[in-house]
Amino acid sequence: MLELMPKRERRRGHAAWRAAPGMQRNTKATLLSMLVCLFVLAGCTVGPDYVKPETALDPLHNAEAVASRPSAPEEPPLDQWWTGFHDPQLTKIIERVFKQNLDIQASLERVGQARAVVRASGAKLLPTLDANAQATYERASLEDPLAAVANSVGFPRYMEVYSVGLSSSWEVDLFGGLRRQEEAALAMAGAAEAMHAGVRISVAAEAADTYFRIRGDQAQLQVIEARIVNDTDLLAMLREQRAHGLATDREVAQGEALLAHTQGVGTLLRIDLEVQLNRIDVLMGVQPGTYANELRVPSAVPAAPRITAQSSDFLRRRPDVIAAERELAAANARIGAALAGYYPAISLSGLLGYEAFTGGQLFRNETLQPVGIVGLRWRLFDFGRVDAEVAQADAATREALVRYRQVVLRAAEDVENACIALVQLEAYSQDVARQINALTQVYEDSKTAYRAGMIPLTDVLDADRQLLAAGSELPRAQADAVRASVRLFRSLGGGW
Repeated sequence: MLELMPKRERRRGHAAWRAAPGMQRNTKATLLSMLVCLFVLAGCTVGPDYVKPETALDPLHNAEAVASRPSAPEEPPLDQWWTGFHDPQLTKIIERVFKQNLDIQASLERVGQARAVVRASGAKLLPTLDANAQATYERASLEDPLAAVANSVGFPRYMEVYSVGLSSSWEVDLFGGLRRQEEAALAMAGAAEAMHAGVRISVAAEAADTYFRIRGDQAQLQVIEARIVNDTDLLAMLREQRAHGLATDREVAQGEALLAHTQGVGTLLRIDLEVQLNRIDVLMGVQPGTYANELRVPSAVPAAPRITAQSSDFLRRRPDVIAAERELAAANARIGAALAGYYPAISLSGLLGYEAFTGGQLFRNETLQPVGIVGLRWRLFDFGRVDAEVAQADAATREALVRYRQVVLRAAEDVENACIALVQLEAYSQDVARQINALTQVYEDSKTAYRAGMIPLTDVLDADRQLLAAGSELPRAQADAVRASVRLFRSLGGGW
């Protein structure tokens, strides 16, 4: 419309514009209203709001048997379950693990990475401010037609340009796409923290399991060494009897074979003991052999403490359940981030700077050049790209929900298995103890009967082998029962 007016009318209209303060006020009010609308729209967030899934499990059917175990020590706090064994050496090992284990340190660094992503996502919601400075020196080529013409009319061939200023830009998050990205980053940071807690629990439980395996091997070795003494005495008796013609070479060879077998069992146990000593050093973040001497002296395997296993415990405490729920929240937020692609994006940019041909004339009113830019970007047609992104985010959320439910079921399975293992292994240990008492009597009676010539040597050797097997089985069963209690504490999410 303005271009169709005569120049005089345009000047008159321009003068009228400048002379009409009411119109200026209306324009300012319009701009202010537009800004208010932008800020109001910036509070809108597309996509579904996250609702934590409700997960209800029936009471654990093996929990009552665990709680009613006879003569179990007092129940320790779940976050410091290792104190319930009343073993100072175990407590020292767990403390070293928390301070020195490299897997724990690596998981802590992953938490730091996730938190940095949160900060970066939050920074996208805020404007940026950049400082710019530039000095340009140019010598125009006379082969350039424009430069040649400029030079012919006296325009200098050499040119210097200096500029300095501040620039700012801000993408207005009208429909909450950036806020949904920040929400997803926050949820993933929560998942990383839960995974870090899970690493702490796993490493502490593995250290305790290795420690009790060491004590079990040492107890078995004590039994083996006692049997070696007995078998050595039996072999000495056979050799003495052979010297007096009361035993044959075959019987002496059987005694030698029995002693060699017992010594071989001890050799295999020493290998496993050394392997476990090396393993526990690595779990404490040191070279194998560093703390081995502290565990060389055997110690009795302690009894497992009392444990209360409830569904609410592991659903609330288990890091894998927490991490799966946080991953579900992140997937849900990404739906909103994808949906924001359907809507326009508005950006505000500004530049305040100076530009001059000499450095001494930079900061003058004549060289000031402010610039303001409002940008609009809207995908009108993208061959279904946004549709695909929304569909992918929606499917990922459904997958995360299924994965969360699966994690809950597997957690319940872990607890149930640990409960039944603890109860049954403790009962098995008692059975083996009764078996040892009976076999000890059989062995002593067999030796007496053999000396009296009432039974052959094979009966004594059979009784000895059975006693050896049962005697070495008892400390292993006791250690396995305590290790089962460690698995139960771990499955309940204890240790953080």
